[in-house]
Amino acid sequence: MDQEIERVVQAIAVASDVQQTNLHPDALAYLQSVEQNASETWRIALPLFVDATPEGTRKYPSQVRFFALRVLDDFFESRSDTFQTIQQNLVAYIQSEYVYGNSEANASFLRNKFSHTLTLFFLCTYMDQWPTFFADIFSLIRSSESSSSSIFNRHISLLFFHLVLEISGEVADQMIKAARQYTSMRADRDGRVRDAMRERDANRINEAVLTIVAEGRSEYEVVEVVDWGIRHSGWIDINLTITPTTIPLLFALLDDPSLPIRLATCVAILRIVSKGLKEPGDKLQLLKVLSLGQVIDALEQKTRQQQIERGEDVDEGEESYRESLGKLFNVFGLELCKLEDAPDEQVRSEASNYLSQCLPVLIRFMADEYDDTCSTVFPLLQAILANYKRIRKVSSDPIDPAKRSFLMGASTDIDDIDEDDSSEFEKLRKDLRIFMDSILTVDQELVTDAVRNLGLTTISAYQNGVTLPWYEAELGIYMVFIFGEINKSGGKGRAAFCQTPSVIDKEKRKGTDYSEYALTTHGELLLALTRSGISAYPHRYVALQFFETVCRYTDFFKVRKECIVPTLEAFVDQRGLHHPDKALHSRLSFLFSRFIRENKNDIPTDICQTLSESVRDLLQIEVQIPEPDEVETDVLTEAAKNATFETQLFLFEAVGILCWLAGKSSPEPTSLLLSFVKPLMDRLSESFQAFGSKGGQDLVPIVATHHLIFALGTVAKGYPDYPSPAPSDYVSPSLDVFAQVAQAILVCLENMNVFKIVREATRFAFARILGTAGPSVTGYIPALMANLLRHFEPSELVEFVNFITLLIFKLQDDMFPVLDELIGPLGNHIGNLLSQPISDPDVEKEQMETKKAYLSLLNSIISSKSHSVFISERNNATFESLLQSMAGIAEDVSDPASEKAAFTFLGRCVTTWATPPTAVNGVTHNPLPGFERFIYERIVPAAFRVPAAPDLNVKDGQVTVVLHELANFLHTLTRTRGNEAYDFLLNVFLPSQNWPSEMAIEFTTKLRDLDPKAFRKYFTDFVRSSRSS
Repeated sequence: MDQEIERVVQAIAVASDVQQTNLHPDALAYLQSVEQNASETWRIALPLFVDATPEGTRKYPSQVRFFALRVLDDFFESRSDTFQTIQQNLVAYIQSEYVYGNSEANASFLRNKFSHTLTLFFLCTYMDQWPTFFADIFSLIRSSESSSSSIFNRHISLLFFHLVLEISGEVADQMIKAARQYTSMRADRDGRVRDAMRERDANRINEAVLTIVAEGRSEYEVVEVVDWGIRHSGWIDINLTITPTTIPLLFALLDDPSLPIRLATCVAILRIVSKGLKEPGDKLQLLKVLSLGQVIDALEQKTRQQQIERGEDVDEGEESYRESLGKLFNVFGLELCKLEDAPDEQVRSEASNYLSQCLPVLIRFMADEYDDTCSTVFPLLQAILANYKRIRKVSSDPIDPAKRSFLMGASTDIDDIDEDDSSEFEKLRKDLRIFMDSILTVDQELVTDAVRNLGLTTISAYQNGVTLPWYEAELGIYMVFIFGEINKSGGKGRAAFCQTPSVIDKEKRKGTDYSEYALTTHGELLLALTRSGISAYPHRYVALQFFETVCRYTDFFKVRKECIVPTLEAFVDQRGLHHPDKALHSRLSFLFSRFIRENKNDIPTDICQTLSESVRDLLQIEVQIPEPDEVETDVLTEAAKNATFETQLFLFEAVGILCWLAGKSSPEPTSLLLSFVKPLMDRLSESFQAFGSKGGQDLVPIVATHHLIFALGTVAKGYPDYPSPAPSDYVSPSLDVFAQVAQAILVCLENMNVFKIVREATRFAFARILGTAGPSVTGYIPALMANLLRHFEPSELVEFVNFITLLIFKLQDDMFPVLDELIGPLGNHIGNLLSQPISDPDVEKEQMETKKAYLSLLNSIISSKSHSVFISERNNATFESLLQSMAGIAEDVSDPASEKAAFTFLGRCVTTWATPPTAVNGVTHNPLPGFERFIYERIVPAAFRVPAAPDLNVKDGQVTVVLHELANFLHTLTRTRGNEAYDFLLNVFLPSQNWPSEMAIEFTTKLRDLDPKAFRKYFTDFVRSSRSS
């Protein structure tokens, strides 16, 4: 056997030697065969592991001995019919290495591996061959020959703890059991071992564990000792773990001077508290015996006082201990919450009373200044509130004082928040807000009063010179911010902030002086906020929360207009837009623009110029060309999306509003506007000239042109829309300014229309300028269209068509000259695009979107006062081809949405050009000659071919909409043409389609007698029944 042992040693040496790679396959194959034949080779493995030299050291290297343990593992997994030999060798090894030796000090990994191997040997021998296993180990623990000064042998004690955990894992850990292949033989063995340990040794194991922990913990790795010593208790009788001896020990460890021991004890007790017991009464008894409520109460107070005494000196270790106490208290409370649903009334009552006694501790943990500690009790709070809500649903009895006091504390008891982690800040606030909403459903008045009191108290304290931490100041403002949400009894609009005597008619609101009415609670909060000066608090979160709040409740400033100016002053100075923290500028720019827009009718015009000048320094446009991350990146597109510039656009809009307000009372109404527009126009000219000299090689002039056009359009956005219809004496001095702006933009577009970002900026700016200047700039639209469509993408065409549709709605009659010149070329352009072959799904999608936008445009024109543009002298020749194309779209059942739009257009054409001659105000309106013939010969047949199409799916909801539109078309035709249409259908068309006379009579009768809604239903049901038959 010595030769075999030597061969194994050599094979392991070869396999471990990187210089003998050519021999690795043979060595590994041999070692694998040794492992696979463990039933025979265990005799080699055992001496490999335990043999020692005459000097007492291990004979073979660590890697050889580790391999030997693996072979023994495989052997023990299947059998152990050589018990005495192996036992004697292993016990001798333990005595030499653990009792008298250094416990494998030079190869610590072998300690863990040996513990596992010894566990496997224990499992296959404990029942019948080695029932005294633990007794033998205990005898070694108190060995009198131990070299340690302790009464316990340190190495044997740690081996014992390792063994207890390994055995627990093998026989009771479901995760370990699930990870290996299930065998009924092994499952039966594990069950028998568990039962035998409970009967024979559980008591002694617990006694040994706790004795070692209590008397010898200072000699060991304290965290491991406490943790291991308790972890095995999950499957041991709880009466053995929790005894009059163990409870004082556990609580002594919980308050031990050593932080690691305290942390480990928290985890250990948490496992005990979480232990599942069949009977709720037993679980309640366990919690009462532990008295954790009182213990944690005392420890929380002690650690909180230590926290106060430390002041700003943070002790991360002690804070982690408070966090562990919070987790332990959370699990303890959750177990009590579960018992409140127990079937036994006495258990429920005792658990509820016990939990009520612990509520003050919960509030104190929630008030901890550290987020991690505060959030440990959130699950418990959530469970308590859910229980309260459930009770309120079935009972309207008043809440008892103790619960009401708890709810009051939970509503507002929030302390320090980590200002450096905004995501954690928002997450914590979101969680707390959920809890507040839960309390709100239990007692709305309580929450409303608590929020009001906290908000007013905080704001008043700051106003009176009390020094507040930033988080208290921010929280006070936040209470005002959320008050409108939680105050369900508050009114809407201005009525939310002042006590109006009754509902004021909409017509009288503008002339009503709301300052004479007393403020509501919410109004008082906002008045106190705006007068307190808290916007000057030197912290970014406080400043931002102030501006978020005043912008949320702009209706308040309509009832207390004197608060507008102080708020605007705060916006434009160091408290707001000029705040030193530039990270706030983006959000504050948006809020400033919103506040100006919402209160523009109440802002005093005499301060508009001052406000405008205050933000002028923030309007300097800078061009930044980014470095592309990828080769495919469009640098121009990325440069156009600059975040800083997009923030500035909010300010440009606000400046536009202020310029408009200032012009209303100024003798020179355009002077302020020109002071902002002219520098932009001059720089636009410079960029245009720079582009002309450098072409497309320099990207800066192109991006600058984009930014400047966008800025000019956004200034125009601040002005009100051109009135429609406009009064005959309507004059706006700004119209000439915007006409000049439009002309300058068009000049840039004519020379730079090859760049998409310039085309996009131009479309944006013209949409705003046309909305403001109206007919004074509509003459530029044809040139605008020609340049936009010279180089375009399908998505741009869709946006342009939608842009024209919007203008028709805004400008009505004033759009006729533009449409007269535009509709023909645009129709040809779109027609050519739609006739292109479809090469891929993207092209198909683009064509569908273009068709949808074009049909929307046509329907807008036919519904407007400019509908005669279709038959104008310029477009009359193409009108019939337009109608034919609409008829073709109307019959395309593959596109129901376009079908519906086409029939809508054709129905409106019938109303417009097929109505018999009528006289209005002395003017006779005649139908379009020959149009009724086209309807009868082309459109009516199409209207009946669609329901008969074989590909039509009448179960499709979109097809139902098409059928409804078909019914509308037929109904409109017969109402417009009268008996002529009925006679045509009954005597000409339907007989030509081989309709039975009875069916034709019934159909035309329904068409004549039913209203539109009823006929739509009849027609849809008729089509479905005819197709099914």
